[in-house]
Amino acid sequence: MADTDMTEKSSSWFGGWLQWSKTSSSMLRAAEKKILSCLKTAYRGWYVDIGSVVGNSDKIWTISLNEESKKIPIVLLHGLGAGVALWCLNLDALASTRPVYAIDILGFGRSSRPTFSTVAEEAEQQLVHSVEEWRREMNLEKVILLGHSMGGFLAASYALSYPNRVKHLILADPWGFPEKPADIAQRYNVPLWVRAIVYVTQPLNPLWAVRVAGPFGQWLIEKMRPDIVRKFSSVVHDINVIPQYIHQCNAQTPSGEGAFHSMMSGFGWAKNPMINRLDTLHPDIPITLIYGSRSWVDNAPGETIKEKRPGSYVNVQIISGAGHHVYADKYEAFNKHVIEACALTDQMKDSNRLAILPGEASANEEHEAVQPETSAPR
Repeated sequence: MADTDMTEKSSSWFGGWLQWSKTSSSMLRAAEKKILSCLKTAYRGWYVDIGSVVGNSDKIWTISLNEESKKIPIVLLHGLGAGVALWCLNLDALASTRPVYAIDILGFGRSSRPTFSTVAEEAEQQLVHSVEEWRREMNLEKVILLGHSMGGFLAASYALSYPNRVKHLILADPWGFPEKPADIAQRYNVPLWVRAIVYVTQPLNPLWAVRVAGPFGQWLIEKMRPDIVRKFSSVVHDINVIPQYIHQCNAQTPSGEGAFHSMMSGFGWAKNPMINRLDTLHPDIPITLIYGSRSWVDNAPGETIKEKRPGSYVNVQIISGAGHHVYADKYEAFNKHVIEACALTDQMKDSNRLAILPGEASANEEHEAVQPETSAPR
């Protein structure tokens, strides 16, 4: 199989010359392939060239399954610090009913890492534009859009900008929806020393510690988040590959992470909360929200969205025992809810479909000529 990865790069906290962080695109590729080897469904992976969206020549790493199906495809957008491989517990189930596409969001994983705007609104629109340019290159007329955490925020923003392209919006424990409480320190009884640490580290990107740790970054992830390994243990038997993959995703240039930092107001909130905008979403677009009952993400916006869209389909599901990584914590229940949402979309009558908006006609420009990575079914 030909290696289709971009030019291998090493990055470090102090600079490429110091080689402090042992990272490279080839190490990230190897970790991803090892995780995805658990899939029973054949998949292929390749770079989609979206042109000069943020950088000079942005490329989005894409994997696909069951492309032959004629049903409406589902597109998966991961959360902060993640990548396509962490959908490994969901891909087989979702691909059993329709085409599935998962991308490394621009600035994350194996995708290009351009420099985003430091203005929240501009950074958000750059990310949304990158998803739209990817869709155009892929020639996907309409999609079911599923986003987790930060990916949920991005999916909602995309649906607001391009409503005629989204047949169903599925939000998994979405970040950035509620407004930040003015009395947050008092409400949550935050100790003074914690507030001091938050204040000092506020200028830094959220995952800065992984890069500061350098070659010990993977060890840090293993010690700080041992639950991450347990989430995937049923299908990924190498206990080291999950933290290795997460480390490789985040030890390199924190491009997308910088965009997230620009959009956030404290780690748990967005500067421009989605709850204040989602009532303007086209009423024909169904919304399914899936929360974990033990998640730190507030699920109250789900009911608020229901109230603000009385004539539209809004389904709120809270999965018992699941945390923020609801897609992995209780993946069978999660997959069931997503498949049901997709089935509902298939049943929608043509008369309910949105008309193409002016200036948003379908386009399919020339793909980047690369040999895709593939896997045979197990």
